[in-house]
Amino acid sequence: MNKENMKILIVDDNKNWAFIVRVMLEEEGFEVLLASDGETGYSTYLSFRPDLVITDIQMPRMNGIELISMIREHDRKVKAIYMSSEFNGFRSLLEKEKGKFEVGLLKKPFTKEELLSLVSKFSGEGLNISTTI
Repeated sequence: MNKENMKILIVDDNKNWAFIVRVMLEEEGFEVLLASDGETGYSTYLSFRPDLVITDIQMPRMNGIELISMIREHDRKVKAIYMSSEFNGFRSLLEKEKGKFEVGLLKKPFTKEELLSLVSKFSGEGLNISTTI
């Protein structure tokens, strides 16, 4: 799958951070949609059917792990990147995830290079990473 065809859903209640991540990915040619919480993320997933979901873990109403769990009821092979400034409270759940599914972790704040490096692992190809933001 090349990046021009790859669809990515970003789910984060921090709209400024989600916008920055969206711009980073769109600059590289990805098709990107945003959702501001887990519930909206779930409905957006069902209509958009992205190849990759990048979700914050700690969000109101539904956290990122719950979101991906609900999505997996429809698509067991969904690829997910969890992002958070703090993983400690979720470490054991994330280790189980990594043992069963294609999952990545990004600690906030992260660079464009860190983001694209992880996304490239899920796209199945190396990406030419531009360093301009």
